[in-house]
Amino acid sequence: MQVNGFAGVDFNDGKTTPSDVLLAINRMRQTGVTRFLPTLITSSLERFAACARTLLKVRHEAIAGLHMEGPYISPEDGPRGAHARRFVGAASVDDFRRRQELADGQIRIVTLAPEVPGAIPLIEYLVEQQVRVAIGHTAATAGKIGDAVKAGARLSTHLGNGCDLAMPRHPNLLWDQLGNDSLYASLIADGHHLPAETLKSMVRAKQPERIILITDATAAAGCGPGIYSLAGETVVVDESGRVAAPGKPWLAGSALTLDRAVSRTVMFTGLPLATVWNMASLRPAEYLGLKPGGRVTVSWDERAHQLSVIKVVDAPSS
Repeated sequence: MQVNGFAGVDFNDGKTTPSDVLLAINRMRQTGVTRFLPTLITSSLERFAACARTLLKVRHEAIAGLHMEGPYISPEDGPRGAHARRFVGAASVDDFRRRQELADGQIRIVTLAPEVPGAIPLIEYLVEQQVRVAIGHTAATAGKIGDAVKAGARLSTHLGNGCDLAMPRHPNLLWDQLGNDSLYASLIADGHHLPAETLKSMVRAKQPERIILITDATAAAGCGPGIYSLAGETVVVDESGRVAAPGKPWLAGSALTLDRAVSRTVMFTGLPLATVWNMASLRPAEYLGLKPGGRVTVSWDERAHQLSVIKVVDAPSS
């Protein structure tokens, strides 16, 4: 539900071609992914338009729409994460309409910060247009989070990340979102974005029925350590798989694949494979109002907590 790139391909690079996108789709398929939302992060309107056009040219059934993460997010260091500050701006119905037109109506999720000027009226508009709204990259107060939920926000994007590196023990925006039963929570189970015990506690708090596993994958996903790009900015993957901009304390997406996210979540939480599998398949489909996109046959090594994809079969066309 949140993929910035894969297999060396950056969906946020205006030079990426439809052939590059097809390569990424085929490589993702090998990890068990039948459908996904390419994610376009905070950038100029020109870059957004170029990247959206490339993705829409592909016309592949694996692309279930677009996830727009920003530019209506916190401008502050920490909550902003790796998003370019110069392109962060207030929420605007007119701006969104322009972007949705450029995206041929394919934006399915918008991640925004509730405290940004204009956010609540935009949430109300998006809900009317049947576009899902997620809270993320925010420094919002409890009141603002409550306002966003009341207006129709129903997801916390990569909960536990895209927030201040230091905050009060309580209250804080993590507790406010964890305790709100109207919100699903998407989590990145790579061991870097969330330590094992944190992920386990969040799953317990939300319950599996409200957890969606995501990768927040960048071009580094499915590759090894090295230097990659994210929306024109350099990111480095170290030997542990951690992805970050050089010299910055915050993460910049991940190198995670969804099969490994499932494996690690089973290991971290002790939950049955079937329960965790649904967090990566049925739960995101349910949130988006979609039917499952296919069937995946896997083998499971219980001792090693290792999932291996054997076969992927697409759902029959209607």
